[in-house]
Amino acid sequence: MSVLDKRSADQRHPRPEQGPGAQPEAEAADSAAGAAKSASESSRSRRRGLPLALNAVSVALGIAIWWALASAGFKLPTPPEVVDRASTLISDGTLADDALASLTRVLIGFALGTAVAVPVGFLMGWYGILRGLIEPWIQFFRTIPPLAIIPLAVVAMGIDETPKIFVIFLAAFLACVISTFQGVVNVDRTLINAARVLGAGDATIFARVVVPASTPFILVGMRVGLGSAWATLVAAELIAAQEGLGYRMQNAQLYYDLPTIFVGLISIGILGLLMDRVLLLAERRLTRWQERR
Repeated sequence: MSVLDKRSADQRHPRPEQGPGAQPEAEAADSAAGAAKSASESSRSRRRGLPLALNAVSVALGIAIWWALASAGFKLPTPPEVVDRASTLISDGTLADDALASLTRVLIGFALGTAVAVPVGFLMGWYGILRGLIEPWIQFFRTIPPLAIIPLAVVAMGIDETPKIFVIFLAAFLACVISTFQGVVNVDRTLINAARVLGAGDATIFARVVVPASTPFILVGMRVGLGSAWATLVAAELIAAQEGLGYRMQNAQLYYDLPTIFVGLISIGILGLLMDRVLLLAERRLTRWQERR
């Protein structure tokens, strides 16, 4: 805009004069905006703190019920007995070694299962020919529990770490591949057609439309696959294992060592919960565009 045009615009729409009362009004507006922002932050902080408080109450209530059942005569160790056994296993390094061995197996199997499941799911959802070729095998192996594969894995792969990791891999893969496939299939066709109208090719549509729209399904499938991996761990560690939480629990079963079994169960639950929370945080960061309740 030229100087003449600016002067003409100022004449047509004169600016309000800055009188003595203008400054207090601006300060009052800024103060109100700051108060509103502070109130909004306080409200968000309360909303975040409420679930944590409810979680703490739930944990305390669960421990109280467990203690009451043990005191009532059920064949359960009391919480102090489990804490005492956990202290013993921690002090001699047994729990740390078992947790590290189990965590390594789960992480390797889960990472391999996810790394294979995501591209396979994308190919099944994007190309009809590949879907027809691959889907029957996926559905076939889904009906077979991963634990039933253990005898075959032992015969084919030996008794080292390979069959253990393979069984965990299979459990994570089958859970994640179906979720990824459904994510691709459920992409809104309107978005794809709109991208084609704008001149986007298949590669651009896949990268800019299909992948972002499928991300929530993939992350949910990863969380389900992580649960399946931990659920398969105990049986996988029956394969000539010398350490691991599952191995320790199975060994304790022979001596009716209930506190050790409970220590293993709680350790698996805590490790699985922490890994799930990491995936949940990644889901929230990667899907900020999605509406949440």
